[in-house]
Amino acid sequence: MTPKVFLTGGTGYIGGSVLHTIATAHPEYHITVLLRKTPENFKSTYPNIDVITGDYSSADLITSAAENADIVIHNGDSDHEPSLNAIITGLLHRPIPGYLLHLSGTGIVSDWADEEYLGKLNPKIWSDIASLPEIRQLPSNALHRNTETILHHTVAEHGDKINIAIMCPPDIYGRGKGLAKTQSAFIPFFIKEVKNMGGKVVYLDQGANTRSWVHIDDLMRLYLQVVEAAASNSKDFFNYNGYYFASTQEHSQIDVVKATGEVLHRHGVIDDATPVQISLERLDAMANIPGFPRLARYLFASNSRTRAERAGKAWGYKGEAPGLLECLEADILDAVRT
Repeated sequence: MTPKVFLTGGTGYIGGSVLHTIATAHPEYHITVLLRKTPENFKSTYPNIDVITGDYSSADLITSAAENADIVIHNGDSDHEPSLNAIITGLLHRPIPGYLLHLSGTGIVSDWADEEYLGKLNPKIWSDIASLPEIRQLPSNALHRNTETILHHTVAEHGDKINIAIMCPPDIYGRGKGLAKTQSAFIPFFIKEVKNMGGKVVYLDQGANTRSWVHIDDLMRLYLQVVEAAASNSKDFFNYNGYYFASTQEHSQIDVVKATGEVLHRHGVIDDATPVQISLERLDAMANIPGFPRLARYLFASNSRTRAERAGKAWGYKGEAPGLLECLEADILDAVRT
């Protein structure tokens, strides 16, 4: 039977890429997408995809769509509890178990809230197999912990009625495949702060803090593997076996800063490529957005080191796309132009 797929966040960087990947690889799938605003070229690009007009607060619409889907792929706001609860409610109404892929992120294991390792290398490396019991016990203030807790509780209480995969990518690079947002978060944020700092590329302390990365194309290969497992009605890759890191490499902040400075200087965007050390006070004045004070600690000074061991064992997952430093110039120039 042809699977019915319901997808949210279909114009976002990850969600748009997932939509394109699934629709291209499996045009036979019956796909429905929730969109707040439909891009002008959406129907011409995806003539066979159904659109439901709504947003994450459209609980009744989401519940109904989830109930009528075999597979739900929930992207966008990883911490939005009402939309997640609406999806779970809909899936639990199904006469047979459905599947849910929920987008989380390795921010959950970031050490940004602890000053000990800001700007320094934290030796802690997280596995999506061996470290999973520890991840499930992280404090409530960990990023994405609120929605991951809902998912873990759902598996414990209703694991016979629902199959859940938590997709937990690290920082992402590469151009997205969707129709709207095609840039990830880190590089545009950093370029904006370089401009705000008068053309200086900056780091905290040693700049040795290290984060994992994945190319959007590699992440999409992992999504496709998990979606196809769901379409085949497999139980082996979900629930207690359904937590997926996606990292393929890691880089220190100072290495990214140096490479960024060189690209910006080569293209005449800044006068001096030399990295500049800044204070924690100055860092805290950067990258402020409502609802996330001290965001710059997370983006530019924290460690988040993960290994995608589960997908490696299941499907031989590893990085196939070009590495971050190979793609950095294109991503930086995209950010400069916007």
